[in-house]
Amino acid sequence: MRKFTTIILLCSTFSLFTTQVSAQNADIDLLRSINGSSSPVLRHYSTFISSTTTAVALSTPVVMGVVALIEKDDNLLKNAIYVGAAIGVDGVMTYSLKKVVNRNRPYITYPDIHPAAFETSYSFPSGHTSLAFATVTALSLKYPKWYVIAPGYFWACSVGYSRLNLGVHYPSDVLGGALLGAGSAFVTYKVNEWFWKKRENKKLIGLQTYL
Repeated sequence: MRKFTTIILLCSTFSLFTTQVSAQNADIDLLRSINGSSSPVLRHYSTFISSTTTAVALSTPVVMGVVALIEKDDNLLKNAIYVGAAIGVDGVMTYSLKKVVNRNRPYITYPDIHPAAFETSYSFPSGHTSLAFATVTALSLKYPKWYVIAPGYFWACSVGYSRLNLGVHYPSDVLGGALLGAGSAFVTYKVNEWFWKKRENKKLIGLQTYL
């Protein structure tokens, strides 16, 4: 029985190791194909799209908030606060995961990867991608219109692709960033809805008590 258990453990360990190696190989192979075959035009496009991430994400709740204050639109102001909160939650989660995972950038491990710039932070998850997806998902949840969703996710996906094209992230970094960004926005959305619903219920109870 002990021998049988030992054999099972050895086989499981070997299978896990093989799966990890296979996944890692697929990860770097896909990155090599995207990073190594890019044209100058595509590289310039990737550089531009990547550079828009922080500006677009941070300006979105700010512009919404300013317009809300000018127009005295309480709902828009609430939405602006929510989008800002979603971005904040995503930022904290991204920073924390980078510190926990400690994954080096692909060009450090694989010298044949040619980065457009050398990043100082860790690789997993992709901060640009998570920020883009957090912003777009937050907007899409509040404004589920095709003219918000379609161009928004096209931009977010372009940001993710640009990080591969520029050679600064693995595909798994980008996928993890996209899931983290969208997840942060969704969880924040649920908490936001619960908060305002609870607040409205308290107001209603207070009004009924007063009457």
